[in-house]
Amino acid sequence: MTIVSFIQQVTQEVTAAAWALFVLTWTIGWTLRGAPIPLRGLKRAGASFIEDSIWAALWLALGSTIFTFIVYVVKVVTGGP
Repeated sequence: MTIVSFIQQVTQEVTAAAWALFVLTWTIGWTLRGAPIPLRGLKRAGASFIEDSIWAALWLALGSTIFTFIVYVVKVVTGGP
């Protein structure tokens, strides 16, 4: 196993865990925001969870794209498969 393939594997696992955390946070946010509970603070926390999860998804997608491009460039330069 080369260092590039090891880093790529670890990155894929971390990215999958981050997407799972995004889905969980987004779901909890909508559950709190839509709950029939008369507590404004709880509903605001739900809205905050939703906003934070959307931002996290944006940065996760951008970071994944950049990392994939870097791996592609390294493979082209080194002549790897």
